[in-house]
Amino acid sequence: MRPVKDTPAPLPEALPAPVTDSHTHLDTTVDYTGLAVDDLVNRAGSVGVTRTVQVGCDVESSRWAVELAAREPSVVATVAIHPNDAARLVERSGRSALDEALREIEALAADPRADVVRGVGETGLDFYRTSAGRGRDAQHVAFAAHLAIAARYDRTVVVHDRDAHRPIVDVLDAEGVPDRLVMHCFSGDAADARVFLDRGAWLSFPGTVTFPANEALRGAFDVVPLDRLLVETDAPFLTPVPQRGWPNAGYLVPHIVRFLAERRGVPVDELCAVLVQNAHDAFGGPWQAWGDHSDPDL
Repeated sequence: MRPVKDTPAPLPEALPAPVTDSHTHLDTTVDYTGLAVDDLVNRAGSVGVTRTVQVGCDVESSRWAVELAAREPSVVATVAIHPNDAARLVERSGRSALDEALREIEALAADPRADVVRGVGETGLDFYRTSAGRGRDAQHVAFAAHLAIAARYDRTVVVHDRDAHRPIVDVLDAEGVPDRLVMHCFSGDAADARVFLDRGAWLSFPGTVTFPANEALRGAFDVVPLDRLLVETDAPFLTPVPQRGWPNAGYLVPHIVRFLAERRGVPVDELCAVLVQNAHDAFGGPWQAWGDHSDPDL
């Protein structure tokens, strides 16, 4: 179900402790909700979602993410060329266009400000929208290049994996599994989860885990150790139950957290504490929370 534009969802009950939205697209969420970025950050903070990872998908959105993170301490950025964008660049403009875009992403990833750029992603493979041929070849080239950039600058790798579980593993094994690996919007089953857990990944669950039809995804969640778990929106899409039909946004993370806490049988506040620590570990350390005007305890 695609969200209805310009109709912000009602705020849920606030969480009893802070959590982090480990993957979102505030730039696009602005377009879908009609809310300004500051409004989105403040709404999320008001219900306990006090830190955000803003994810780049192309050069323009990656620059936007870096600029936002530089002015908003509760937000950190990741930078990348999305696999579908990598395919489109090569198909429309040739390999040189992809190479130039990757050089620009590397320049952004090299930002010396520790609390601005934390990751390289979303990168990876997407075989749902890109058929075999030149486009998929471009995705493999871009994925390997992003892994190398992340290694050079000690950045977390954020992986987009759609209909490409085994090929993703093959690239990771061939190029070297990064020290910090996040499987964004995890979509596999329990067996797939174990494969990525064996490689030290954190698995990030969006609102899709709340959809009634997604029992296989809930089975994957069931095998994830709590210290390898993240939650995300991937806003403005993948809005969780019971708010489907509205645009997703960071302030709807409480629905996902409460759902997962109930399924795992742990108190919500305990799961919140785990999720905050996991986000710090996955993205290279803590950063300042929304509403906190002091320096984080580094």
